[in-house]
Amino acid sequence: MFAIPGKQAVTITDAAVRQIAKLMDRDGHQGLRIGIKKGGCAGMEYTMDYVTEVDKHDEVVEQDGARVMIAPMAQMFLFGTEIDYETTLLESGFRFRNPNVADACGCGESIKFKDIDELSAEREA
Repeated sequence: MFAIPGKQAVTITDAAVRQIAKLMDRDGHQGLRIGIKKGGCAGMEYTMDYVTEVDKHDEVVEQDGARVMIAPMAQMFLFGTEIDYETTLLESGFRFRNPNVADACGCGESIKFKDIDELSAEREA
């Protein structure tokens, strides 16, 4: 894992905290699990699923009643990401501001991550 002692893997904005807490209260889940999977025109996509049980390998981030679990295979790709929740005239949803993304598709639904060696070098610096 790429965690830095004393530093959370991801940060959650107040808007995202409110939305996650609302989803947890409404549906009785333990939180949201964030991961990544292959897909989309840029190669990878974020995933979000309700969690009924916390996996012992998940990185757990808790803030003001909101809980996010980061799937083990996604931890190194999501480290340093800010999770936000935005509402616009046309849509609303979670947004990821991820410093590990090298490129994204035009629709914003898929991403390409920096090379593994590049990610490791940035974390060591």
